[in-house]
Amino acid sequence: MNGADSLVKTLLAGGIDVCFTNPGTSEMHFVAALDANDGMRCILGLHENVVTGAADGYGRMAGRPAATLLHTGPGLANGLSNLHNASKGGTGIVNIVGDHATYHLQYDAPLTADVAGIADAVSDWRRTSESSRHVAADGAAAITAARTHPGQIATLILPADTAWGPADGPVEPAMPPPPAVPGDAAIKAAVEALRRGSKTALFLGGPNLSGDRLEIAGRIAVHTGARLWSPMSNARTDRGAGRVTVERTPYPVDQALEALADFSDVVLVGAAAPVAFFAYPDKPSRLLPPDCRVHVLTTPTEDGAAALTRLAEAVGAMKSEPPLTQFEETGLPTGDLDIDKIAATVAALMPDEAIVIDESLTSGRNLDRLTANARPHSWLQICGGSIGIGPPLATGAAVACPARRVLALQSDGSGMYTLQALWTQARENLDVTTVIYSNRAYAILQMEMRGVGVEAPGPKARDMMELQRPDLDWVSLARGMGVEAARAETAEAFNDLLAVGLARRGPFLIEACL
Repeated sequence: MNGADSLVKTLLAGGIDVCFTNPGTSEMHFVAALDANDGMRCILGLHENVVTGAADGYGRMAGRPAATLLHTGPGLANGLSNLHNASKGGTGIVNIVGDHATYHLQYDAPLTADVAGIADAVSDWRRTSESSRHVAADGAAAITAARTHPGQIATLILPADTAWGPADGPVEPAMPPPPAVPGDAAIKAAVEALRRGSKTALFLGGPNLSGDRLEIAGRIAVHTGARLWSPMSNARTDRGAGRVTVERTPYPVDQALEALADFSDVVLVGAAAPVAFFAYPDKPSRLLPPDCRVHVLTTPTEDGAAALTRLAEAVGAMKSEPPLTQFEETGLPTGDLDIDKIAATVAALMPDEAIVIDESLTSGRNLDRLTANARPHSWLQICGGSIGIGPPLATGAAVACPARRVLALQSDGSGMYTLQALWTQARENLDVTTVIYSNRAYAILQMEMRGVGVEAPGPKARDMMELQRPDLDWVSLARGMGVEAARAETAEAFNDLLAVGLARRGPFLIEACL
Protein backbone atom coordinates (compact mmCIF):
# COMPACT_ATOMS: atom_id res chain seq x y z
CA MET A 1 0.00 0.00 0.00
CA ASN A 2 1.27 3.48 -0.83
CA GLY A 3 0.40 6.82 0.74
CA ALA A 4 -2.29 7.60 -1.82
CA ASP A 5 -4.04 4.26 -1.19
CA SER A 6 -3.94 4.83 2.56
CA LEU A 7 -5.49 8.27 2.10
CA VAL A 8 -8.37 7.07 -0.07
CA LYS A 9 -9.17 4.29 2.40
CA THR A 10 -9.01 6.81 5.24
CA LEU A 11 -11.43 9.13 3.44
CA LEU A 12 -13.88 6.27 2.94
CA ALA A 13 -13.53 5.25 6.59
CA GLY A 14 -14.39 8.83 7.53
CA GLY A 15 -17.63 8.82 5.51
CA ILE A 16 -16.27 10.80 2.54
CA ASP A 17 -17.32 8.99 -0.62
CA VAL A 18 -17.54 11.84 -3.17
CA CYS A 19 -14.50 13.62 -4.61
CA PHE A 20 -14.86 16.58 -6.97
CA THR A 21 -11.68 16.63 -9.04
CA ASN A 22 -9.45 18.52 -11.41
CA PRO A 23 -6.14 16.65 -11.16
CA GLY A 24 -2.70 17.14 -12.67
CA THR A 25 0.60 15.28 -12.92
CA SER A 26 1.48 15.57 -9.23
CA GLU A 27 -1.75 13.79 -8.30
CA MET A 28 -1.50 10.77 -10.64
CA HIS A 29 -0.82 8.28 -7.84
CA PHE A 30 -3.83 9.61 -5.94
CA VAL A 31 -5.91 9.33 -9.13
CA ALA A 32 -4.78 5.71 -9.45
CA ALA A 33 -5.75 5.09 -5.82
CA LEU A 34 -9.19 6.58 -6.38
CA ASP A 35 -9.56 4.30 -9.40
CA ALA A 36 -8.49 1.21 -7.47
CA ASN A 37 -10.73 1.66 -4.42
CA ASP A 38 -14.45 0.95 -4.74
CA GLY A 39 -16.89 3.25 -3.01
CA MET A 40 -15.53 6.67 -4.02
CA ARG A 41 -17.51 8.63 -6.62
CA CYS A 42 -15.21 10.91 -8.62
CA ILE A 43 -16.72 13.87 -10.49
CA LEU A 44 -14.65 15.95 -12.89
CA GLY A 45 -14.98 19.73 -13.07
CA LEU A 46 -13.42 21.70 -15.92
CA HIS A 47 -12.29 24.50 -13.62
CA GLU A 48 -11.20 24.36 -10.00
CA ASN A 49 -13.81 26.95 -8.96
CA VAL A 50 -16.43 24.51 -10.22
CA VAL A 51 -14.82 21.77 -8.13
CA THR A 52 -14.77 23.79 -4.89
CA GLY A 53 -18.24 25.27 -5.43
CA ALA A 54 -19.70 21.83 -6.09
CA ALA A 55 -18.15 20.57 -2.86
CA ASP A 56 -19.87 23.46 -1.09
CA GLY A 57 -23.28 22.58 -2.56
CA TYR A 58 -22.79 18.93 -1.69
CA GLY A 59 -21.84 19.69 1.90
CA ARG A 60 -24.77 22.03 2.46
CA MET A 61 -27.31 19.41 1.37
CA ALA A 62 -25.62 16.14 2.42
CA GLY A 63 -24.68 17.41 5.87
CA ARG A 64 -21.18 15.93 5.56
CA PRO A 65 -18.01 16.95 3.72
CA ALA A 66 -16.96 16.06 0.22
CA ALA A 67 -13.33 15.94 -0.89
CA THR A 68 -11.73 17.96 -3.65
CA LEU A 69 -8.63 17.10 -5.65
CA LEU A 70 -6.68 20.14 -6.88
CA HIS A 71 -3.38 20.54 -8.72
CA THR A 72 -0.60 22.38 -6.87
CA GLY A 73 -0.68 26.05 -5.90
CA PRO A 74 -2.20 27.49 -9.10
CA GLY A 75 -4.97 24.88 -9.12
CA LEU A 76 -5.82 25.65 -5.50
CA ALA A 77 -5.72 29.37 -6.28
CA ASN A 78 -8.25 28.87 -9.09
CA GLY A 79 -10.67 27.43 -6.54
CA LEU A 80 -10.20 30.02 -3.80
CA SER A 81 -13.27 32.15 -4.59
CA ASN A 82 -15.73 29.38 -3.88
CA LEU A 83 -13.69 28.13 -0.94
CA HIS A 84 -14.15 31.65 0.43
CA ASN A 85 -17.92 31.28 -0.06
CA ALA A 86 -17.89 27.85 1.58
CA SER A 87 -15.95 29.17 4.55
CA LYS A 88 -18.43 32.01 5.05
CA GLY A 89 -21.29 29.52 4.81
CA GLY A 90 -19.81 27.07 7.33
CA THR A 91 -19.43 24.17 4.90
CA GLY A 92 -16.98 21.41 5.68
CA ILE A 93 -14.65 20.43 2.81
CA VAL A 94 -11.49 18.28 2.67
CA ASN A 95 -9.14 19.64 0.00
CA ILE A 96 -6.43 17.31 -1.26
CA VAL A 97 -3.84 19.47 -3.03
CA GLY A 98 -0.98 17.79 -4.84
CA ASP A 99 2.49 19.28 -4.88
CA HIS A 100 5.92 18.52 -6.27
CA ALA A 101 7.90 15.71 -4.65
CA THR A 102 9.69 17.06 -1.59
CA TYR A 103 13.16 16.65 -3.14
CA HIS A 104 12.03 18.40 -6.36
CA LEU A 105 11.00 21.68 -4.70
CA GLN A 106 14.60 22.90 -4.49
CA TYR A 107 14.77 23.20 -8.29
CA ASP A 108 12.00 25.80 -8.51
CA ALA A 109 10.15 24.13 -11.40
CA PRO A 110 7.47 26.20 -13.16
CA LEU A 111 4.58 25.04 -10.92
CA THR A 112 6.50 25.49 -7.68
CA ALA A 113 4.46 27.77 -5.44
CA ASP A 114 3.77 28.62 -1.83
CA VAL A 115 0.91 26.13 -1.60
CA ALA A 116 0.68 26.47 2.17
CA GLY A 117 0.46 30.26 1.94
CA ILE A 118 -2.29 30.05 -0.67
CA ALA A 119 -4.18 27.47 1.41
CA ASP A 120 -3.96 29.54 4.57
CA ALA A 121 -6.07 32.29 2.98
CA VAL A 122 -9.20 30.12 3.15
CA SER A 123 -8.40 27.13 5.37
CA ASP A 124 -9.40 26.60 8.99
CA TRP A 125 -6.95 23.68 9.10
CA ARG A 126 -3.91 23.06 6.89
CA ARG A 127 -1.12 20.50 6.92
CA THR A 128 1.58 19.24 4.54
CA SER A 129 2.31 15.52 4.75
CA GLU A 130 5.98 14.96 5.53
CA SER A 131 6.19 11.28 4.56
CA SER A 132 4.06 8.59 2.97
CA ARG A 133 3.62 6.89 6.36
CA HIS A 134 2.06 10.09 7.77
CA VAL A 135 -0.50 10.56 4.99
CA ALA A 136 -3.30 8.45 6.47
CA ALA A 137 -3.06 10.10 9.90
CA ASP A 138 -2.92 13.53 8.25
CA GLY A 139 -6.00 12.68 6.19
CA ALA A 140 -7.86 11.50 9.30
CA ALA A 141 -7.03 14.78 11.06
CA ALA A 142 -8.29 16.72 8.01
CA ILE A 143 -11.61 14.84 8.13
CA THR A 144 -12.03 15.57 11.83
CA ALA A 145 -11.32 19.25 11.21
CA ALA A 146 -13.77 19.45 8.29
CA ARG A 147 -16.51 17.83 10.40
CA THR A 148 -16.01 20.23 13.31
CA HIS A 149 -19.18 22.27 13.85
CA PRO A 150 -20.54 24.00 11.84
CA GLY A 151 -18.09 22.82 9.15
CA GLN A 152 -14.53 23.84 8.32
CA ILE A 153 -12.24 24.06 5.32
CA ALA A 154 -9.43 21.52 5.81
CA THR A 155 -6.57 21.44 3.30
CA LEU A 156 -4.08 18.59 3.10
CA ILE A 157 -1.06 19.21 0.86
CA LEU A 158 0.19 15.95 -0.63
CA PRO A 159 3.72 16.02 -2.09
CA ALA A 160 4.00 13.51 -4.93
CA ASP A 161 6.56 11.29 -3.19
CA THR A 162 4.34 10.97 -0.10
CA ALA A 163 1.63 9.63 -2.41
CA TRP A 164 3.80 6.99 -4.06
CA GLY A 165 5.90 5.99 -1.03
CA PRO A 166 5.05 3.05 1.26
CA ALA A 167 2.31 3.32 3.90
CA ASP A 168 1.04 1.14 6.73
CA GLY A 169 -2.70 1.42 6.15
CA PRO A 170 -5.70 3.69 6.72
CA VAL A 171 -6.46 5.56 9.94
CA GLU A 172 -9.93 5.88 11.48
CA PRO A 173 -10.74 9.60 11.91
CA ALA A 174 -11.49 10.78 15.43
CA MET A 175 -14.89 12.22 16.24
CA PRO A 176 -14.86 16.02 16.12
CA PRO A 177 -15.22 17.85 19.42
CA PRO A 178 -18.83 18.62 20.35
CA PRO A 179 -19.86 22.26 19.97
CA ALA A 180 -20.03 24.30 23.15
CA VAL A 181 -23.44 24.85 24.73
CA PRO A 182 -24.64 28.20 26.06
CA GLY A 183 -24.22 28.99 29.72
CA ASP A 184 -26.97 29.99 32.13
CA ALA A 185 -26.12 33.68 31.79
CA ALA A 186 -26.70 33.62 28.03
CA ILE A 187 -30.06 31.87 28.47
CA LYS A 188 -31.13 34.32 31.18
CA ALA A 189 -30.24 37.36 29.03
CA ALA A 190 -32.15 35.93 26.06
CA VAL A 191 -35.23 35.24 28.22
CA GLU A 192 -35.23 38.80 29.50
CA ALA A 193 -34.93 40.13 25.96
CA LEU A 194 -37.81 37.95 24.73
CA ARG A 195 -40.10 39.49 27.33
CA ARG A 196 -40.11 42.63 25.21
CA GLY A 197 -42.13 40.76 22.57
CA SER A 198 -42.18 42.24 19.09
CA LYS A 199 -39.41 44.64 20.04
CA THR A 200 -37.08 41.62 20.07
CA ALA A 201 -35.67 39.73 17.11
CA LEU A 202 -34.46 36.16 17.33
CA PHE A 203 -31.70 36.35 14.72
CA LEU A 204 -30.97 32.89 13.28
CA GLY A 205 -28.00 31.84 11.18
CA GLY A 206 -26.30 28.71 9.84
CA PRO A 207 -27.97 25.33 10.51
CA ASN A 208 -30.54 26.99 12.78
CA LEU A 209 -32.53 27.88 9.63
CA SER A 210 -33.50 24.30 8.83
CA GLY A 211 -34.99 21.19 10.39
CA ASP A 212 -36.09 20.92 14.01
CA ARG A 213 -34.16 24.02 15.05
CA LEU A 214 -36.31 26.24 12.88
CA GLU A 215 -39.48 24.68 14.28
CA ILE A 216 -38.32 25.28 17.86
CA ALA A 217 -37.49 28.89 16.99
CA GLY A 218 -41.04 29.20 15.66
CA ARG A 219 -42.45 27.93 18.96
CA ILE A 220 -40.41 30.55 20.83
CA ALA A 221 -41.58 33.31 18.49
CA VAL A 222 -45.28 32.49 18.67
CA HIS A 223 -45.12 32.12 22.46
CA THR A 224 -43.23 35.34 23.17
CA GLY A 225 -44.24 37.59 20.27
CA ALA A 226 -40.63 37.96 19.14
CA ARG A 227 -39.89 38.08 15.43
CA LEU A 228 -37.65 35.68 13.52
CA TRP A 229 -34.92 37.19 11.35
CA SER A 230 -31.92 35.94 9.43
CA PRO A 231 -28.89 37.44 7.67
CA MET A 232 -29.21 38.59 4.08
CA SER A 233 -27.41 35.49 2.72
CA ASN A 234 -27.71 32.01 4.19
CA ALA A 235 -26.15 28.66 3.40
CA ARG A 236 -29.50 26.86 3.59
CA THR A 237 -32.98 27.91 4.62
CA ASP A 238 -35.89 25.45 4.69
CA ARG A 239 -38.97 27.41 3.72
CA GLY A 240 -42.34 27.31 1.98
CA ALA A 241 -45.51 25.44 2.97
CA GLY A 242 -45.36 23.66 6.31
CA ARG A 243 -42.24 25.55 7.39
CA VAL A 244 -41.67 28.46 9.75
CA THR A 245 -41.15 31.73 7.88
CA VAL A 246 -38.11 33.82 8.74
CA GLU A 247 -37.70 37.41 7.60
CA ARG A 248 -34.46 38.19 5.79
CA THR A 249 -32.30 41.29 6.16
CA PRO A 250 -32.52 43.36 2.95
CA TYR A 251 -29.38 44.06 0.93
CA PRO A 252 -29.88 47.83 0.35
CA VAL A 253 -28.72 49.71 3.43
CA ASP A 254 -31.69 52.09 3.58
CA GLN A 255 -34.18 49.22 3.39
CA ALA A 256 -32.32 47.26 6.05
CA LEU A 257 -32.18 50.24 8.42
CA GLU A 258 -35.92 50.75 8.02
CA ALA A 259 -36.73 47.05 8.49
CA LEU A 260 -34.71 46.76 11.70
CA ALA A 261 -35.49 50.21 13.12
CA ASP A 262 -38.04 49.12 15.74
CA PHE A 263 -35.94 46.52 17.56
CA SER A 264 -34.74 47.20 21.08
CA ASP A 265 -33.12 43.78 21.50
CA VAL A 266 -31.62 41.19 19.16
CA VAL A 267 -30.78 37.66 20.28
CA LEU A 268 -28.13 36.07 18.05
CA VAL A 269 -28.36 32.31 17.45
CA GLY A 270 -25.47 31.19 15.28
CA ALA A 271 -25.32 34.53 13.49
CA ALA A 272 -23.40 37.79 13.68
CA ALA A 273 -25.10 41.13 14.19
CA PRO A 274 -26.19 42.48 10.78
CA VAL A 275 -23.90 44.91 8.99
CA ALA A 276 -23.94 46.51 5.56
CA PHE A 277 -22.40 44.47 2.76
CA PHE A 278 -20.24 47.48 1.77
CA ALA A 279 -19.48 50.90 3.17
CA TYR A 280 -21.25 53.88 1.58
CA PRO A 281 -20.68 57.61 2.04
CA ASP A 282 -22.79 59.01 4.90
CA LYS A 283 -24.40 55.64 5.72
CA PRO A 284 -23.77 53.46 8.78
CA SER A 285 -22.03 50.10 8.62
CA ARG A 286 -24.05 48.71 11.54
CA LEU A 287 -27.67 48.06 10.57
CA LEU A 288 -29.25 47.82 14.02
CA PRO A 289 -30.50 50.95 15.80
CA PRO A 290 -27.75 52.61 17.87
CA ASP A 291 -29.51 51.83 21.15
CA CYS A 292 -30.40 48.22 20.26
CA ARG A 293 -29.07 45.69 22.76
CA VAL A 294 -27.36 42.63 21.23
CA HIS A 295 -27.38 39.33 23.15
CA VAL A 296 -25.25 36.39 21.97
CA LEU A 297 -27.08 33.15 22.72
CA THR A 298 -24.65 31.17 20.54
CA THR A 299 -21.86 32.02 18.14
CA PRO A 300 -21.72 30.17 14.79
CA THR A 301 -19.35 27.58 16.29
CA GLU A 302 -21.61 26.78 19.27
CA ASP A 303 -24.54 24.39 19.63
CA GLY A 304 -27.63 26.17 18.31
CA ALA A 305 -29.88 23.13 18.69
CA ALA A 306 -29.18 22.82 22.41
CA ALA A 307 -29.48 26.58 22.85
CA LEU A 308 -32.89 26.84 21.17
CA THR A 309 -34.22 23.86 23.13
CA ARG A 310 -33.04 25.32 26.45
CA LEU A 311 -34.45 28.72 25.54
CA ALA A 312 -37.82 27.27 24.55
CA GLU A 313 -38.00 25.39 27.84
CA ALA A 314 -37.01 28.50 29.80
CA VAL A 315 -39.86 30.58 28.32
CA GLY A 316 -42.37 27.70 28.39
CA ALA A 317 -42.73 27.50 24.61
CA MET A 318 -42.14 23.81 23.90
CA LYS A 319 -45.87 23.03 23.75
CA SER A 320 -46.72 26.04 21.61
CA GLU A 321 -47.68 25.38 18.01
CA PRO A 322 -45.20 26.96 15.60
CA PRO A 323 -46.68 29.27 12.95
CA LEU A 324 -46.39 27.24 9.75
CA THR A 325 -46.58 28.78 6.29
CA GLN A 326 -49.64 27.89 4.22
CA PHE A 327 -49.38 26.94 0.57
CA GLU A 328 -51.02 29.45 -1.77
CA GLU A 329 -52.06 28.32 -5.24
CA THR A 330 -51.21 31.08 -7.71
CA GLY A 331 -51.97 31.54 -11.37
CA LEU A 332 -49.38 31.81 -14.10
CA PRO A 333 -48.53 35.31 -15.37
CA THR A 334 -48.91 36.47 -18.96
CA GLY A 335 -47.51 39.22 -21.17
CA ASP A 336 -44.05 40.74 -21.24
CA LEU A 337 -41.50 38.90 -19.15
CA ASP A 338 -40.05 40.63 -16.07
CA ILE A 339 -38.40 39.57 -12.83
CA ASP A 340 -41.63 39.49 -10.81
CA LYS A 341 -43.34 37.28 -13.39
CA ILE A 342 -40.38 34.90 -13.26
CA ALA A 343 -40.76 34.76 -9.48
CA ALA A 344 -44.51 34.14 -9.79
CA THR A 345 -43.93 31.26 -12.20
CA VAL A 346 -41.24 29.77 -9.97
CA ALA A 347 -43.64 29.93 -7.01
CA ALA A 348 -46.44 28.29 -9.00
CA LEU A 349 -44.45 25.47 -10.61
CA MET A 350 -41.77 24.65 -8.03
CA PRO A 351 -42.09 20.95 -7.10
CA ASP A 352 -42.24 19.64 -3.54
CA GLU A 353 -38.84 19.61 -1.82
CA ALA A 354 -37.05 21.44 -4.61
CA ILE A 355 -33.58 22.78 -3.91
CA VAL A 356 -33.42 26.40 -5.06
CA ILE A 357 -29.99 27.86 -5.81
CA ASP A 358 -30.21 31.65 -5.67
CA GLU A 359 -27.52 33.68 -7.40
CA SER A 360 -30.07 35.95 -9.05
CA LEU A 361 -28.58 39.02 -7.32
CA THR A 362 -30.42 42.22 -8.35
CA SER A 363 -32.88 40.32 -10.58
CA GLY A 364 -34.07 38.31 -7.59
CA ARG A 365 -34.82 41.17 -5.23
CA ASN A 366 -38.49 40.12 -4.90
CA LEU A 367 -37.96 36.36 -5.05
CA ASP A 368 -37.98 35.94 -1.28
CA ARG A 369 -41.36 37.61 -0.84
CA LEU A 370 -43.04 36.12 -3.92
CA THR A 371 -42.03 32.51 -3.19
CA ALA A 372 -42.68 32.50 0.56
CA ASN A 373 -45.92 30.50 0.19
CA ALA A 374 -44.66 28.04 -2.42
CA ARG A 375 -44.37 24.29 -1.87
CA PRO A 376 -41.77 23.22 0.72
CA HIS A 377 -38.21 23.71 -0.50
CA SER A 378 -34.63 24.45 0.55
CA TRP A 379 -33.08 27.78 -0.47
CA LEU A 380 -29.29 28.07 -0.92
CA GLN A 381 -27.60 31.46 -1.36
CA ILE A 382 -24.19 32.95 -2.02
CA CYS A 383 -22.66 33.47 1.42
CA GLY A 384 -19.28 35.06 0.79
CA GLY A 385 -20.19 37.54 -1.95
CA SER A 386 -17.73 36.01 -4.45
CA ILE A 387 -19.87 35.60 -7.57
CA GLY A 388 -19.81 32.45 -9.65
CA ILE A 389 -21.17 30.11 -6.98
CA GLY A 390 -24.55 29.29 -8.59
CA PRO A 391 -23.80 26.66 -11.28
CA PRO A 392 -21.29 24.73 -9.14
CA LEU A 393 -23.55 24.93 -6.07
CA ALA A 394 -26.40 23.46 -8.10
CA THR A 395 -24.11 20.69 -9.33
CA GLY A 396 -23.05 19.66 -5.83
CA ALA A 397 -26.57 19.86 -4.42
CA ALA A 398 -27.86 17.60 -7.20
CA VAL A 399 -25.14 15.04 -6.46
CA ALA A 400 -26.03 15.11 -2.75
CA CYS A 401 -29.81 14.80 -3.26
CA PRO A 402 -30.56 12.91 -6.49
CA ALA A 403 -34.24 12.48 -5.56
CA ARG A 404 -34.83 16.24 -5.35
CA ARG A 405 -35.11 18.67 -8.27
CA VAL A 406 -32.57 21.49 -8.29
CA LEU A 407 -33.74 24.86 -9.62
CA ALA A 408 -30.90 27.33 -10.18
CA LEU A 409 -31.86 31.00 -10.50
CA GLN A 410 -28.80 32.63 -12.01
CA SER A 411 -27.79 36.11 -13.11
CA ASP A 412 -26.06 36.15 -16.48
CA GLY A 413 -22.88 38.00 -15.52
CA SER A 414 -21.96 35.84 -12.53
CA GLY A 415 -22.97 32.70 -14.41
CA MET A 416 -20.13 33.29 -16.85
CA TYR A 417 -17.58 32.82 -14.06
CA THR A 418 -18.31 29.09 -13.76
CA LEU A 419 -20.12 28.22 -16.98
CA GLN A 420 -18.14 24.96 -17.12
CA ALA A 421 -20.35 23.51 -14.38
CA LEU A 422 -23.01 22.92 -17.04
CA TRP A 423 -20.67 20.38 -18.67
CA THR A 424 -20.42 18.46 -15.40
CA GLN A 425 -24.21 18.54 -15.04
CA ALA A 426 -24.54 17.06 -18.52
CA ARG A 427 -21.85 14.43 -17.97
CA GLU A 428 -23.40 13.28 -14.68
CA ASN A 429 -26.99 13.67 -16.01
CA LEU A 430 -27.96 15.77 -12.99
CA ASP A 431 -31.53 16.99 -12.53
CA VAL A 432 -30.78 20.72 -12.61
CA THR A 433 -33.01 23.32 -14.24
CA THR A 434 -31.18 26.63 -14.66
CA VAL A 435 -32.92 29.96 -15.27
CA ILE A 436 -30.64 32.68 -16.60
CA TYR A 437 -31.77 36.25 -15.92
CA SER A 438 -30.49 37.67 -19.19
CA ASN A 439 -30.39 41.43 -18.68
CA ARG A 440 -26.98 41.69 -20.40
CA ALA A 441 -25.45 43.74 -17.61
CA TYR A 442 -23.67 43.66 -14.30
CA ALA A 443 -26.85 45.20 -12.93
CA ILE A 444 -25.64 45.03 -9.35
CA LEU A 445 -22.69 47.27 -10.25
CA GLN A 446 -25.04 49.76 -11.87
CA MET A 447 -26.99 49.83 -8.62
CA GLU A 448 -23.79 50.19 -6.58
CA MET A 449 -22.67 53.17 -8.69
CA ARG A 450 -25.86 54.94 -7.70
CA GLY A 451 -25.39 53.80 -4.11
CA VAL A 452 -22.05 55.59 -3.81
CA GLY A 453 -23.50 58.75 -5.34
CA VAL A 454 -22.54 58.46 -9.04
CA GLU A 455 -25.83 59.13 -10.82
CA ALA A 456 -24.59 59.60 -14.39
CA PRO A 457 -21.69 57.27 -15.23
CA GLY A 458 -19.85 58.02 -18.45
CA PRO A 459 -19.29 55.73 -21.45
CA LYS A 460 -16.18 54.01 -20.06
CA ALA A 461 -17.94 53.21 -16.79
CA ARG A 462 -21.03 51.95 -18.65
CA ASP A 463 -18.83 49.72 -20.80
CA MET A 464 -17.49 48.05 -17.67
CA MET A 465 -21.01 47.18 -16.50
CA GLU A 466 -22.86 46.22 -19.71
CA LEU A 467 -22.60 42.73 -21.22
CA GLN A 468 -23.19 43.78 -24.82
CA ARG A 469 -21.30 44.08 -28.11
CA PRO A 470 -21.69 41.11 -28.44
CA ASP A 471 -24.68 39.85 -26.44
CA LEU A 472 -24.20 36.61 -24.55
CA ASP A 473 -26.04 33.72 -26.23
CA TRP A 474 -26.85 31.42 -23.32
CA VAL A 475 -28.73 28.91 -25.46
CA SER A 476 -25.65 28.32 -27.60
CA LEU A 477 -23.34 28.37 -24.57
CA ALA A 478 -25.40 25.73 -22.79
CA ARG A 479 -25.68 23.51 -25.86
CA GLY A 480 -21.93 23.77 -26.30
CA MET A 481 -21.62 22.26 -22.79
CA GLY A 482 -24.05 19.46 -23.64
CA VAL A 483 -27.11 20.95 -21.92
CA GLU A 484 -30.39 21.37 -23.80
CA ALA A 485 -31.56 25.00 -23.69
CA ALA A 486 -34.24 27.37 -24.95
CA ARG A 487 -35.00 31.08 -24.83
CA ALA A 488 -38.10 32.76 -23.36
CA GLU A 489 -39.11 36.31 -24.26
CA THR A 490 -42.67 36.27 -22.90
CA ALA A 491 -44.23 35.09 -19.66
CA GLU A 492 -46.21 32.44 -21.52
CA ALA A 493 -43.05 31.02 -23.11
CA PHE A 494 -41.26 31.01 -19.76
CA ASN A 495 -44.20 29.22 -18.10
CA ASP A 496 -44.07 26.45 -20.70
CA LEU A 497 -40.30 26.06 -20.64
CA LEU A 498 -40.05 25.95 -16.85
CA ALA A 499 -42.74 23.25 -16.73
CA VAL A 500 -40.79 21.24 -19.31
CA GLY A 501 -37.46 21.75 -17.55
CA LEU A 502 -38.78 20.70 -14.15
CA ALA A 503 -40.47 17.58 -15.54
CA ARG A 504 -37.62 16.12 -17.59
CA ARG A 505 -34.60 14.13 -16.44
CA GLY A 506 -31.17 15.69 -16.68
CA PRO A 507 -30.11 19.33 -16.98
CA PHE A 508 -32.02 22.01 -18.84
CA LEU A 509 -31.39 25.75 -19.20
CA ILE A 510 -33.78 28.62 -19.89
CA GLU A 511 -32.51 31.99 -21.01
CA ALA A 512 -35.10 34.47 -19.71
CA CYS A 513 -34.71 37.63 -21.79
CA LEU A 514 -35.48 40.77 -19.78
